[in-house]
Amino acid sequence: MNLTTKTLAAFLLALAIPGTSFAKDQAPAEAANQPPEIAAQSWSFSGPFGTFDNAQLQRGFQIYKEVCSNCHSMRLLSYRNLGEPGGPGFPPKAVETIASQVQITDGPNGKGEMFQRPGRPSDHFRSPFANEQQARNANNGALPPDLSVIAKAREGGPDYIYALLTGYADPPAGFTVAQGMHYNKAFPGHQVAMPPPLSDGAVKYTDGTKGTLDNYARDVSAFLMWAAEPKLEERHKVGARVLIFLVVFAGIMYLAKRTVWAKLHRHEAPHTA
Repeated sequence: MNLTTKTLAAFLLALAIPGTSFAKDQAPAEAANQPPEIAAQSWSFSGPFGTFDNAQLQRGFQIYKEVCSNCHSMRLLSYRNLGEPGGPGFPPKAVETIASQVQITDGPNGKGEMFQRPGRPSDHFRSPFANEQQARNANNGALPPDLSVIAKAREGGPDYIYALLTGYADPPAGFTVAQGMHYNKAFPGHQVAMPPPLSDGAVKYTDGTKGTLDNYARDVSAFLMWAAEPKLEERHKVGARVLIFLVVFAGIMYLAKRTVWAKLHRHEAPHTA
């Protein structure tokens, strides 16, 4: 057997016998190329007549406030949005209290200096970092994305957010996770810089809901969906009215057509002897 034949035989043997070094070398690449696991979830706001669950949105805001806001901004939202129809539905006094719990940089004052003051309902959500460089420096070079419209910016929307938050797991055999990264079944490439932000018992709900990872993930996913599309309920209501109008209008047009053509048919009917 010559050298070429021996090489070919060894190659075929590596393909045929599981557990060979060739198969082991391929395992990490195959694991990395596995598509993200995004399962469809049941949401109250799904479908043409869906609505947000106000209690769920309030719990979701609690998760954002106590956990997510430490790294992620929501620059497009104002505190007053929390009390608007179709959203969490916080009372005006509660909105004022929530806003006043943060310090906002304002100014300049009469001396030309910037100063800190309690937040107001008209203020935008305070960002955790003053600028991008500060955010990267605090997160090992990674830039936490703004969450204002994240539910619309990512394919899968709230399903993706839920899958990401519940997708942390130990990497499969042969999969090497880079330093500073974490394995996640839902993230493309399965390596994400963000450590697991939630775990059972991490947040104590004020309404008595059980504090589980599943509940946390569902509630904050719904809240982020509302943040990305705060007029969803209004849009659904307008759509329902339009559909009703079109059905009624079509019925009227059909009856009008029958009436007009009935007269013509009577004039065209042949006379009998």
